Amino acid sequence: MSADKLLLVDGSNLLFQMFYGMPARILNREGKAVHATVGFTGALLKIIKMTAPTHIAVLFDGEHENARAVLDAEYKANRIDYSTVAEEDCPFTQLPDIYAMLDYLGIKHAETTECETDDWMAGYALTYDDMQIVISSFDSDYFQLITDNVAVLRYRGVKTAICTPDYVTEHFGISPEQYADFKSLVGDGSDNIMGAYKVGSKTAADLLKKFGTLDNMLENADKIERASVRQAITSAAQRLRTNYKLIKLTDYSPLPYRNDQLAPF
Repeated sequence: MSADKLLLVDGSNLLFQMFYGMPARILNREGKAVHATVGFTGALLKIIKMTAPTHIAVLFDGEHENARAVLDAEYKANRIDYSTVAEEDCPFTQLPDIYAMLDYLGIKHAETTECETDDWMAGYALTYDDMQIVISSFDSDYFQLITDNVAVLRYRGVKTAICTPDYVTEHFGISPEQYADFKSLVGDGSDNIMGAYKVGSKTAADLLKKFGTLDNMLENADKIERASVRQAITSAAQRLRTNYKLIKLTDYSPLPYRNDQLAPF
């Protein structure tokens, strides 16, 4: 395995974390709010120090039609429409300052134009699988990308967690390869994805231990022992298949930068 290490920062996720999580609102000399910019910069520098990357990119979700909404109109329909909120309540008003900071530091950054940040992250993880990769985000969808070479960093100051295959197994009772199946079953409130009725984390993990994958479970649903669970799975079969398509991350191209364009750092 290469000694190089690629740090991929979910910029939109970190922006929201800092916009809503900073202890106080900070204004610059012109009276403009900059607390998210200050928090973002400080957190990014600490993440870089923690991970010591040789390559780095910060990726953001752009404003465009979401292809996943074609599969399910309810996908992320619970999110705030920031075009309707006051400027001081909108995290995106601080993006120009964050981009200027990244340019000053010489850190490559990009906004998606056709996909979600998740898809670019998956593209890098699957394309450059011969090097160490750290994905910095609180989005649990990235757990499905974890391998011996790919880790997920959940930044929270001194409580920061580095999520490895063992972390996923210890917290959910499954392997990272099963995380998309698992989340399809239990749902995801943050993305407005409804799972199977009354199928919680333990039940989902037990089902995946027996059947391995969601697809195999649905094909052999008659073998699910508990009648209530069997009914819940069979009645939600189509929705669960759609959930999987919404959640599963696969190789995506084109990527905004080649790996050699993200170094040296």
